[in-house]
Amino acid sequence: MQQELKHKYRINEKIRAKEVRLIGPDGKQIGIVPLSEALRRAEDLGLDLVEIAPQAVPPVCKIMDFGEFLYQEAKKAKEAKKKQVQIEVKEIKLSPKTDKHDLMVKIKHILRFLEDRNKVKIRVVFKGREIAHPEMADRIFTAIFQAVEGKAQVESPPKLEGRQMIAVLAPKK
Repeated sequence: MQQELKHKYRINEKIRAKEVRLIGPDGKQIGIVPLSEALRRAEDLGLDLVEIAPQAVPPVCKIMDFGEFLYQEAKKAKEAKKKQVQIEVKEIKLSPKTDKHDLMVKIKHILRFLEDRNKVKIRVVFKGREIAHPEMADRIFTAIFQAVEGKAQVESPPKLEGRQMIAVLAPKK
């Protein structure tokens, strides 16, 4: 993480502008100064000159401890990543001949997955000659959709793909 950030910023002698808008270590703006003076000021304070806004004219540079800056940036990135919600797709596999009780157990699993804010892919797999009766899978999907009504929305309705029928449910917002 810090390695990626290190290459994102130019520091000290790697800065190529003739003049820079300088910000002191306390965050106060010093003004537009020649690069040589900015480098001298940073060196006098024992800190680094870091180009924080290269697209500005003239580029904005700040006098700071670059190692500390990298640490703080990595920490911010880690916090942002922690706050991201990861949506998983859980899968439930059924057969067109699945019994009512077994179906109720699977529906409980689906409801639990939806409560955990995960999407659920429901896959009904046909074996042998069962493929000749796709309406058997409709019975299963109808029961599932009735059970999750109000708790989930159908993201993709049941459709036949080869020897299986697949539907995807997403939790309601």
